[in-house]
Amino acid sequence: MHYENLPSPCFVLYEEALEANLQLLNLVQKEAGVSIICALKGFAFWHSFPLIRQYLSGATASSLNEAQLIVEEMQCEAHTYIPAYLEEEFETLLYYSSHLTFNSLSQWARFREKALACPKKISFGLRVNPEYSEVTTDLYNPALPGSRLGILAENMPPHLPEGIEGLHFHTLCENDSYALENCLKSFEEKFGHLIKECKWVNFGGGHHITRKDYDVAHLINLLKDFKQRYPNIKEVILEPGEAVGWQTGVLVSTVEDIVENKGIKTAMLNISFACHLPDCLEMPYKPVVINATEPNLSNKCVYRLGGSSCLAGDYIGMGDFAFAEPLEIGDRIIFDDMIHYTMVKTTFFNGVKHPAIGMVTKEGDFVLLAEPGKYADYKAKLG
Repeated sequence: MHYENLPSPCFVLYEEALEANLQLLNLVQKEAGVSIICALKGFAFWHSFPLIRQYLSGATASSLNEAQLIVEEMQCEAHTYIPAYLEEEFETLLYYSSHLTFNSLSQWARFREKALACPKKISFGLRVNPEYSEVTTDLYNPALPGSRLGILAENMPPHLPEGIEGLHFHTLCENDSYALENCLKSFEEKFGHLIKECKWVNFGGGHHITRKDYDVAHLINLLKDFKQRYPNIKEVILEPGEAVGWQTGVLVSTVEDIVENKGIKTAMLNISFACHLPDCLEMPYKPVVINATEPNLSNKCVYRLGGSSCLAGDYIGMGDFAFAEPLEIGDRIIFDDMIHYTMVKTTFFNGVKHPAIGMVTKEGDFVLLAEPGKYADYKAKLG
């Protein structure tokens, strides 16, 4: 690929790499007899949805925007989970959804009447908290004490509430099948009596199935064994996002200037760590730059990669990068594996709408100046 001929900055997806991931995910769902669906929170490149629907069993939404995008471009109804449903959106979400999961018993009580009155068939579930996770970054760990996500076993009734058909948990992030195995033990210990009443269970996302060292055979056996223990379960669902887009594309950037201060050289890029790579900032992690290495004492061409914002700490990644040759203005800097969370968080993460903008005049009147959170804005940002 000749990156010099591409726009900069630019997210670039490799369709062949995406299809290889989809083929592996499809193998798992066929061998294990489960449904694997694409979580838009981690991969929302909707131009690839026609390819995805050839292999996967649907998609999951965390907002009204995502649910509408799934219906329009994946051409199926969404598995919807939002931590707190909004009154003004709920009936539309019912229209877009085949499954809809509630984060709390109070939310179920609030919307139960509308949910059960819906004329079309929707299966409703509850998100539970197994209180087990191997996620090492607190920001990404939904099982921490005090978490706002999912219902604790101690707060669940002895039987599933009338109208609830499934349970959902999500406690993984870039984890392997052995972390899932440990989590399932806690899930079954705490909620086993309720699992026996379910029609479906959803194991959430965070399954790093397409990573090279992932034990796919172990996952398949784990899923088969779970299904054998609960013959009442009609469907086991996994909803990876990152695993769909893992290693499928890059972010192209350009060196716009090179500055030096106290012997430290910084290549100034036309992208920003704060604005364009928020996932790297939150995790945090140092992204891989193609044709760059970790510096050592023998390297002469060592640079920090500076972002384009005015934030003093806007540097790409933690630390420096070594290159074989000196960088020059106009050189392309290619960040690897940027098509899942990084791209999503650069646009509208979770499809959550952005705030309107207004002002109150001196006369005391409110003037609405912009309302950028509409669906058309969300979809356009993704291509």
